[in-house]
Amino acid sequence: MNWLIFFEILYIILVVMVSLRIIYDTRTTTKTLAYLLLVIFVPFGGMIFYFLFGVNYRKNKMYSKKLFANEELSVQITEQIYQYSNHVIEEKAAAVRENKSLANMLVKHTQSPLTANNEVKLLINGEEKFPEVIKALREAKHHIHLEYYIYEDDEIGRQIEKILIDKASEGVMVRFVYDDFGSHSIKRNLAKRLAENGVKVFPFLKINFILFANRINYRNHRKIIIVDGQTAFVGGINVSDRYINRSNSKQFWRDTHLRIDGMGVHYLQYLFLCDWNFCSNEKLQPNEQFFPGENSMAGFGNKVVQIVASGPDSETPTILFSVLKAINLAADEILITSPYFIPGESLTDALVIASLSGVSVKLLVPGVSDSILVNAAAKSYYSELLKAGVEIYLYNKGFVHSKTMVTDGKIAMVGTANMDYRSFDLNFEVNAIVYDEEVAKQLRMIFFEDISHAEKIDPFKWHSRSGFRQLLEKTARLISPMI
Repeated sequence: MNWLIFFEILYIILVVMVSLRIIYDTRTTTKTLAYLLLVIFVPFGGMIFYFLFGVNYRKNKMYSKKLFANEELSVQITEQIYQYSNHVIEEKAAAVRENKSLANMLVKHTQSPLTANNEVKLLINGEEKFPEVIKALREAKHHIHLEYYIYEDDEIGRQIEKILIDKASEGVMVRFVYDDFGSHSIKRNLAKRLAENGVKVFPFLKINFILFANRINYRNHRKIIIVDGQTAFVGGINVSDRYINRSNSKQFWRDTHLRIDGMGVHYLQYLFLCDWNFCSNEKLQPNEQFFPGENSMAGFGNKVVQIVASGPDSETPTILFSVLKAINLAADEILITSPYFIPGESLTDALVIASLSGVSVKLLVPGVSDSILVNAAAKSYYSELLKAGVEIYLYNKGFVHSKTMVTDGKIAMVGTANMDYRSFDLNFEVNAIVYDEEVAKQLRMIFFEDISHAEKIDPFKWHSRSGFRQLLEKTARLISPMI
């Protein structure tokens, strides 16, 4: 009996200590309460789950993104970024000037330059992305850099593999970072073949013991290709046959990607080099091949591009801040597409305020999600949005995987980040912001084409759903910060 009392007291002390750690270490109230409930009501299991998945790496940065070894050079480059970005704001399109507070926030907070004279091409689905990627890879002269969450050893994966090996044999330096969780299937075959044929390959956050690895929760969700420092691809499409819609495809896959040619590639290159140095333990430094000068990129186009990235290595959820700022600046229309929509309080409030202010807010999400739990948690937010006048559309042609936003037909966001806790707080993500009416209007037209294949939620019917169903959704919402 004495031993039983001793262990009970020990357990209570342990729960109190872990609870204090959660309160001290967790940034948001919602996540704090979710983890506290888990620790208190799930003996031991809740504590194990927290230490596996809940430790705040943003507070204790997973790694430093400091790329420049020379501190004076770093200060000089930062000052040049400020001056160049201010010049772009003053001299370029109205879409930039009307959203200059968004651009300035990213310049000052992350030193992500506002870049002019880019060529930007929207790529819809894998059918448009992969031919462009293959063409660019074959034209590489100096280097190819790839960073992917999912890369599969299938038809398109092997086709790109062959090109990478061929280019490496020609003397082109090929570097490839893959997420060890999302691309776990290639580590013993495709990744090995690449390494044996001259391609430098490293997993990001290697998971040695998958069941007990805390790092499994921090995924590199980026999809980046950089060719010769002047052409880049970024967006939602991984390297997998599932993203290519063929006549025998089991499911139609709707996704969006970007090709960027010009100075907008530089920050993507910066992100890649930082991630590469982290996972390879190399110390690559910037040079003319990695960052070609503006003169060598003359004549690409007239689009203004800014890259925004965040992850456990950043001080704040920068992508979330950029989304919130763009919503706050919108005067007429907000169009959002997201496959996983668990917005949290701040994003929900921003959308509600925008809609109540007379801004037309439309949201496109999957009719059927590939995660029952995520789908239930997402639905728990719909009632509040519908009451405020937000229009919600359920895509039913297949699965919509695009992560895009258009505001006022003037700025367009395309990237890897979903509208959920994981993308905003846990994953390494990257979005491209294009301050250009032509691109924004193209993406706007695509959005309206997509909702022609969707069912609009009827607010009256939605609010009339059974109380039990709503209870299940709100229960899923309680644990949504941990999904």
